Amino acid sequence: MRTFTIGERTLAESALEFRTLLADAYEQGHRAMCMCKEPAVAMYIARLEDQYLIKRMPLSGRDHDPACPSYEPPYELSGLGPLIGNAIQIDASGKADLKLDFSLTKRGPRSAPILSAEPSEPGIRSEPRKLSLRSMLHYFWEAGELTEWRATWAGRRGWGRVRTSLLNAAAQMTARGGPLGDVLFVPEVFHPEDKDGIAARRATALKSIQATGSGPRKLMLIVAEVKEFSAAREGQRILVRHMPFPLMIEEGAWRRLALRYETELELWRSSEAFHLILIATFGISTAGIASVEEVALMVVNEHWLPFEDINELRLLEKLSHLKRKSVKGLRFNLPRDAPIVSVTLPEQKPGPVAMFIVPGSAGEEYEHALTDMINARPEITPWVWRVAEGEIPRLP
Repeated sequence: MRTFTIGERTLAESALEFRTLLADAYEQGHRAMCMCKEPAVAMYIARLEDQYLIKRMPLSGRDHDPACPSYEPPYELSGLGPLIGNAIQIDASGKADLKLDFSLTKRGPRSAPILSAEPSEPGIRSEPRKLSLRSMLHYFWEAGELTEWRATWAGRRGWGRVRTSLLNAAAQMTARGGPLGDVLFVPEVFHPEDKDGIAARRATALKSIQATGSGPRKLMLIVAEVKEFSAAREGQRILVRHMPFPLMIEEGAWRRLALRYETELELWRSSEAFHLILIATFGISTAGIASVEEVALMVVNEHWLPFEDINELRLLEKLSHLKRKSVKGLRFNLPRDAPIVSVTLPEQKPGPVAMFIVPGSAGEEYEHALTDMINARPEITPWVWRVAEGEIPRLP
């Protein structure tokens, strides 16, 4: 059971008055200090529906004791490593200041939308000093603790919780001199009894990107679940859940999107249990039509955990029944042919376990990179599944 210092009081989270203290501290903007180590580790208080929770500050998970539930595996094992200190910098307040590789303004006439660059494509170089649109989505998932799972959470993570986690995470980020949360739109879960209230809040949130003339247009980020794609008179409509109007995308951009994210789309279409997550920059024309400028996609399972292929999905399914926590590793800007940790088991005894999946196509260069990654973190026990050698090895 964790112990926290909030203001001048130090309490175990099992104390009867702890929840009341959290609510008061949230309203006053106080930090919670986790006492798992000396010096104590700063955390923030978030509101999730009708509950108050204590969450990690950006990139602070490694500062906690390995036995603490807030401990997070070393980011060097995932695609997050190259971005730290470059695209992601922690400022004096403990918030993450981000350098973005996409624009939030549009100058001149609308041109054809472009897709978030995938470093794995020939001629496209990974840029560790800036966050691509795809890596921004991965960072939202990581900072929102949506990469974490344990069996006791089954049935308790729906879009409402995902949305709140994303907004809470964005509140700890800044970009281009302002709060990132001010330019992030995540659709609310639709409730018929609050239809008018939801519409009013949506209109207020989107008011700043409504075009009023021919000058520069402001854009926003949207993170949403795709419901379906459908043909329009010109181009395609992207229908997202909990939003009454589509996002329009031109036909050429749609064809490139379908080609670039062929794997994600194929996985999503293979099961009704999966969700397809979209991140895009978008604006609204003078006619009130929402159109995307840049877009990236990510497929997640029924627990909203991202996965890249069927092998990774099978591993997640095996781990989903365990009470111990698992943490999904993400690729961020790294290309698909670079090794990353697939899943980490931070609560494993006597020490954390990093789980790697080596694809059947892996060559000597891949194996060398994997060996270097494992040797760089000797305190982490490696578990390796080489797909070409057969079925999933016994779990740790």
